[in-house]
Amino acid sequence: MYMNINRFCFALVSTVLLGCGNAGQSSSQGQEINDRSMCLEALPVSVRLEGGSVSIGSNNAYPEERPERQLKIDSFEIDANEVTNRQFSKFVEDTGYVSDAEKPQAGFDVPGGAVFSSPSAKSPSWWQFVEGANWRQPEGPNSTIEGRDLDPVVQVTLNDARAYSQWAGRRLPTEAEWELAAKAGANSLYVWGDERAPDGQEKANTWQGAFPIENTMDDGFGLRAPIGCFEPNAFGLYDMIGNVWEWIDDPWGDGQSQVIKGGSFLCAENFCRRYRASARQAQEANFSTNHIGFRTVKD
Repeated sequence: MYMNINRFCFALVSTVLLGCGNAGQSSSQGQEINDRSMCLEALPVSVRLEGGSVSIGSNNAYPEERPERQLKIDSFEIDANEVTNRQFSKFVEDTGYVSDAEKPQAGFDVPGGAVFSSPSAKSPSWWQFVEGANWRQPEGPNSTIEGRDLDPVVQVTLNDARAYSQWAGRRLPTEAEWELAAKAGANSLYVWGDERAPDGQEKANTWQGAFPIENTMDDGFGLRAPIGCFEPNAFGLYDMIGNVWEWIDDPWGDGQSQVIKGGSFLCAENFCRRYRASARQAQEANFSTNHIGFRTVKD
């Protein structure tokens, strides 16, 4: 059954996020088994895509993806990768920008963000507000991005993503642009075909096992993967599916939330299942988490 992880967890931040404190990475989010040196060593070149008539949405999955429809869009250029810690660091260095998670949060009165942790009897929620979590310390004060320059930046709000995009002379993609880029001409259930893991090969950074208790990490990662650890789609774009959700420049229908696309390392077969190009999710725009990032486009 398709279920909605983000809407359930973030609709009411003050009541759903149980507990505060320093993040402790759960055992199911343990040591990564992939050799990170097998991923990209440099940023890939952005890709120019032709516009035209675009089919977005799906009539065969979650209700919020319906109806499948045709839209017309102009040509645009899109990042081949999710914005990295290195890129965001340069932005902060040049501008002195202070991200939203580094400021006191409504309902908590201290800086911080939402961090995933496998539930336990003492802490049944798998989302916790962690004081001190921000883009430099995505899981809280005991974490770091040191040595992870090419990981996607997280703990960024919609406002943070837009600020970076403006500095870079770019913008966030519309849902139609993002979906065109993610599908890369494919009509299959998944961008790479109709099987989630053909011949047992994981095609994106998602959750394997029974979410939220056990992650077998068959894909090699318990949290975020560096960019380019999985094959690009037919347009040469990396991590459009899985790894981290991506902010989209379209509001959700309720007018209070924002659309995010692509799924993340927390999407599993038994929960979420949003590692498809047409999948979409509502997210509270002014709150950051350790599984949402973004990429940019240019007209």
